[in-house]
Amino acid sequence: MADLWRRWRRAALLFAGMALLMMAGAVRAENAAGLDEHVNRITSELRCVVCQNQSIADSQASLAVELKQEVRQQLQHGASDDQVRDFMVQRYGDFVLYRTPVNRATWLLWAGPALLLLLGAFVVGLHLHERRTAFKDLPDSVLPQEDVQV
Repeated sequence: MADLWRRWRRAALLFAGMALLMMAGAVRAENAAGLDEHVNRITSELRCVVCQNQSIADSQASLAVELKQEVRQQLQHGASDDQVRDFMVQRYGDFVLYRTPVNRATWLLWAGPALLLLLGAFVVGLHLHERRTAFKDLPDSVLPQEDVQV
C-alpha cells in the first residue's frame, strides 16, 4: 500500500510540475504576443528612413528590420514608448516620426496650410474690393427699348 501511495504521489507531483510548466509557457507566449503587438504599435508610428513612405513595421528594408529589433530590445529592457521614440529621434531626427512635433524647425509645416488659406482669402477679398471700386460709378445695364418685349 505504501508503494502505491508513493507512486500516486510521484504521479501527482509530475502532473503538477507539467501543469506549471505548461502555464509558464502559456504566460511566456502571451507576453511574447503582447510584446509583438507593442513593437508593432510603436514601429507603425515611426517612418522608415530608407523607404520614406512606409512605416518601420511595414518595411522589409534591412535597416527597418534592424530598427524593429532595436525597439524590441529596448522594450524588453524596460524602456517606455517615449524613451524609444526619443532614441529614434536622436539617431534620425524628427523625420522618423509620422506625428512631427511642433518646434522651431517644423512650425512652418504645421502653420503652412492655415497661412495659405489666409493668403487665399486675402487675395479673393482684394479682388472683390477692386471689382466693386472699378464698377462703382457705372450705371446698371439697361436694355434698349426696341429689344424689350412686352
